[in-house]
Amino acid sequence: MRDHTKLRAFELADQLALCVYKATKAFPKEEVFGLAAQLRRAAVSVASNIVEGCARHSQSDYLRFLDIAYGSARELEYQVSLASRLGYLDRREQMPVSALAAETSKVLNGLLRALRKQ
Repeated sequence: MRDHTKLRAFELADQLALCVYKATKAFPKEEVFGLAAQLRRAAVSVASNIVEGCARHSQSDYLRFLDIAYGSARELEYQVSLASRLGYLDRREQMPVSALAAETSKVLNGLLRALRKQ
């Protein structure tokens, strides 16, 4: 079993989830069950799938869950952009979330590529 706490990808994903929860606190009431909830689900999905993949015994399962985490990170990047364009996130709030989502995606992609070369 792998230790997810030793992965840079997990550290970033965990920070990303916290950052998204803080950024979506002030979303309009009509978005509580809409875009705000979707952003939060995607952010939690990134970290959760890394953890679940690390708990799997086969390399193929590990890669599959890292792939899902990567997809959720990319999904989140789009959702943050959409929230910003809709005026739910101002530039000051949007920039750190976008940067962290992009960094998480890059690190996950690098991890996936390295593992697939093995």
